[in-house]
Amino acid sequence: MSNVTIKDLELLQWVISQTGLDYQLELENGQISIRGPSDIVSSEVGVRLIAALYVWINPRRLGRVFDSAGGFILPNSNLKAPDVSFVKAERLRRSIRYFAELVPDLVVEIKSQSDRIPPIQQKLQQYLEQGAQVGILIDPDEETVTVYRPTGEPLQLRGDETLTIPELLPGWELLVSELWPPIFEENE
Repeated sequence: MSNVTIKDLELLQWVISQTGLDYQLELENGQISIRGPSDIVSSEVGVRLIAALYVWINPRRLGRVFDSAGGFILPNSNLKAPDVSFVKAERLRRSIRYFAELVPDLVVEIKSQSDRIPPIQQKLQQYLEQGAQVGILIDPDEETVTVYRPTGEPLQLRGDETLTIPELLPGWELLVSELWPPIFEENE
C-alpha cells in the first residue's frame, strides 16, 4: 500500500463527514489512524480544561486554545490533532482555514476508556521531539495528570495538587481535582 498524503486524508475525511459519522483522522508516517468519538468523561475533562485555559488566555491575548478537531501538520509531515492544544500568539497571529503547519506549544492527551497509557506516552514524546514545550497526559481512570517536558522527569499530579505551566502561562493554575466531572446529588 502506498503512503497516504494529507490531500488523500482530506478527501477521506470529507467522504466520512457525508455519512454523518463522527470520526477523527490523523496521518502518521503515511498511514491513517481513525479515532471514534470519545467517551463522555474524557470529553467533559477536555471541556473543563479548555474552559480553564480559555478564561486565562483569551483576555490576556496570549494565544489560541484548540480542541481535538484542530489539526496540525508537524515538521515530520504527520497530521495530528491533540485532545487540547495551545499555540502562543506570536507563533499563530491569525487562525487559518486549514491545518496549522506547526507544533503546538502545549499538547494534551486525555485517556479514553479504551486507550492504553504507553501509546499515549509515546505520542506525547513525539510531540516534544517535534518541538512542543509541554505535554500533558490526563488519566480520568486514575485521576492523575502527568506533565512532560523535553528535559527532566515527568511530574505526576493528583487530588488537590496544582497544575501550572509557568513557561507558557505564568500565573495560571488549576487544581487537578477541578478536572474531574462532578457528581450531582438527586436533590440539588
